[in-house]
Formats: sequence, C-alpha cells, structure tokens
Amino acid sequence: MIHVKEAIIVEGKYDKIKLSSVVDGLIIQTNGFRIFKDREQMAMLRRLADSRGLVILTDSDSAGFLIRHYLMGSIPPEKIKNAYIPDIAGKEKRKRKPSKEGKLGVEGVPTGVIVEALKHTGVAVEDVSKPSGRQITKADLYFLGLSGGQQSAQKRKALLRRLGLPEYLSANSMPQVLNSVISYEELVEAVSDMQNVQ
Repeated sequence: MIHVKEAIIVEGKYDKIKLSSVVDGLIIQTNGFRIFKDREQMAMLRRLADSRGLVILTDSDSAGFLIRHYLMGSIPPEKIKNAYIPDIAGKEKRKRKPSKEGKLGVEGVPTGVIVEALKHTGVAVEDVSKPSGRQITKADLYFLGLSGGQQSAQKRKALLRRLGLPEYLSANSMPQVLNSVISYEELVEAVSDMQNVQ
C-alpha cells in the first residue's frame, strides 16, 4: 500500500476498486464520458487540484486519452501529473471479450505496473502530511443528520450544493472528499447554518 497526497482520477468504478487495493489516498472516478457534461464534478476536480493536486490515470486506449486531454484542457497544467499505463494486450477477467482496441485498462494491469506508473509521475508516495485537526468520518455524517435518518439524502444534497460539490456524491465517499476540502469544524458550522436557515 502506498500513500499518495494528490487526488487520483480514474475512469470507472472497477479502476477505483483496483486502485484502492494499492493506494491509500483519494480516488475519484469520472464515470467515463460523463465528465464532459458534469459541471459540478469538474468544479470539484478544480478545487481538489488547487488544494492537493491531481494525478490522471486513465486507460491507454483512445477513450482514456480523450478523457485525459479533456481534463488537461480544463485544469491548469501545473496542477496535474499524468500517470500512464503501458499498452498491454489482453482482456479484463470480468469481461467476455477484449476491448475494441484489445488493451488492458487500469483495472486489468498488474498492481506493480500501477505503482510504477504513479512513481514515474513524481507523486508523493511516502509520508503524506495529514491535515491538522480532527478527520471527518462516516459516523459524523450520521450524527449530523446527513446519513441514515429521515431526509438525510435531502440534507446531504443541500450541503453538497452549498460546498460546490457534486450532489450525487454518496455518503460512503463523502468523508474522504470532505476531508480534502474542509475541516471537521467547518462541516459542523455549515450544517448548523443550514439548520438555522430552515
């Protein structure tokens, strides 16, 4: 397991699952070409680029490069590092047949290849300085009424909208993203302000 300070951008959920077995860090999926139309997610990626930097790790096929180039044209280049996986012929285990171009994607390459690709970008893979202060947990979301309760989905969406984050962000992925953009104290204050407005 390696620690990466920058947020790592991958295409889909299977890429994220694969990376989660290797990387201790924030991993965001673009959901394929959905990123082209999702202004909220792009705004979140810009905030993450400002606060911690981004690493783009897409497949080595034409679709992966299309997404990579879109992100590189939308975010200042000095805030982006590019990690490239090599062209490896084959198919992922979960698929019946190889992709159109016959190359393995991020989910299919060996984990050692991913680690090397990340190291070649110059990312901080060792001691990551954790933000000072208390970390936001999933339990905090519950106690603040943002998950597991009546109208928690609506409260969560309202908070995400207020923070300029994508409203479809799930309760499971929220703590990691929130810890990248606000402190625990700021979260409590934002939730309190929302309750005072109602």
